[in-house]
Amino acid sequence: MNDALHEKYSRQILFAGIGEQGQQRLLAASAVVVGCGAIGAATGNLLTRAGVGKLRHYRSRFRRTLQPSGAKPSSTSPTPSAALPKAVAAERKLRAINSGVSIEGIVADLSPRNAADLLARFDLILDGTDNFETRFLINDFAVQNSKPWIYAAAVASYGLSMTIRPRNDPPCLGLFNGYPASPSLEETCDTIGVLGPHR
Repeated sequence: MNDALHEKYSRQILFAGIGEQGQQRLLAASAVVVGCGAIGAATGNLLTRAGVGKLRHYRSRFRRTLQPSGAKPSSTSPTPSAALPKAVAAERKLRAINSGVSIEGIVADLSPRNAADLLARFDLILDGTDNFETRFLINDFAVQNSKPWIYAAAVASYGLSMTIRPRNDPPCLGLFNGYPASPSLEETCDTIGVLGPHR
């Protein structure tokens, strides 16, 4: 690590849980964030500031551009009215935060056909989606390929997360959520709302 990077991440290096060795690992690591909504935007922001080496950020499915209901509180775009695909807005915003991170904003719908192309080359998969259909797809891919991933959700006034490490922890999202479940029965922000701090 050169002097400029050491200075840039000096506060994290001073933290005993990271140190210089941990920061080196972050700089060499890669992560993919599935979803560009509130959770995905916050996750991408934190990873970029932490100095993860490579980040792919893309919209998972459904709406692909910033919408009036989600644009104002989102941290993906500098201008709430911008008619940009969320993944493109996220990429631009994150590059402005830390140009040292290799960032890709991909506009794509995750499916069984393209999961390997979109997810396989990354060390960690992070959930920023809003539906269990996509989460189960991520889970199945991660378990089959021994990839760690982090499930996250926020709805109404609560949120939760679960770290799934297929090589170490046999339980996965399917067991945690009573898989197979019907995604259409799950409550979402579109059906029961979500408080501002979660967005």
